[in-house]
Amino acid sequence: MPKVLIMSDSHGLKEEVLDIKKRHEHEVDAMIHCGDSELPLESEELAGFYYAKGNCDFEPGMENEQVFDVGGVTFLVVHGHLHQVKSTLMPLSYRAEEVGAQIACFGHSHNVGAEKVNGKLFINPGSSRLPRDREEATYAILEWNDEQDMHLQYFHVNGKPMSDLQLTTSIAAKE
Repeated sequence: MPKVLIMSDSHGLKEEVLDIKKRHEHEVDAMIHCGDSELPLESEELAGFYYAKGNCDFEPGMENEQVFDVGGVTFLVVHGHLHQVKSTLMPLSYRAEEVGAQIACFGHSHNVGAEKVNGKLFINPGSSRLPRDREEATYAILEWNDEQDMHLQYFHVNGKPMSDLQLTTSIAAKE
């Protein structure tokens, strides 16, 4: 069963990012950070992460987006500031369509959320430092058996699963 760790908007945190990474790195197939870590890309904390440059990241080697496959599913990772995610998912939806992504992961708003649009799953893991829509700092893990059985679980930064933040859904098959 493929499994992916998703986090975002850690804004300078080192110890907490490293704790989350160490807690899950041996049980996941990929680790995603949706930007605004404010850490060097070569830092120990970000080693092994697919990383998208955020509006508070200023390192020249960082990419604005990453597209990759895990377990037969195509992911698009962005921060979201270049896609107006605070007001709509439409530009991000168009970009996901352009690159053939089935799942788009983003941050920027610091709001926890998951939404399915036209068979694609859009995931915001919230902020691991400065949450805006709830008081708990969060990250998420997505795991699946196949495209019809996707399970998203949100966690408090201390590793405790958040029982009120989980989703079981499906996504559209690859074209």
